[in-house]
Amino acid sequence: YHGTLTNGTVFDSSYQRGQPATFGVNQVIPGWTEALQLMPEGSKWRLYIPSDLAYGKRGAGRDIGPDSALIFDVELLKVNN
Repeated sequence: YHGTLTNGTVFDSSYQRGQPATFGVNQVIPGWTEALQLMPEGSKWRLYIPSDLAYGKRGAGRDIGPDSALIFDVELLKVNN
């Protein structure tokens, strides 16, 4: 995945780290939880996530401010049951 703010600032990228991320569907922000349940294995989606389905009023870290909408390019490589 590759995550940016709406102004194009990159705040996180597994592509830049050179390795895929592994996580459970309930270990991510609500916008990802919704999208991951709909994505077929092997698909690539661009997610536009409003702040209320991201980090809301609290923001996250130094880059994601309060009430920030986020954009993610997500490639779902594999689903483990």
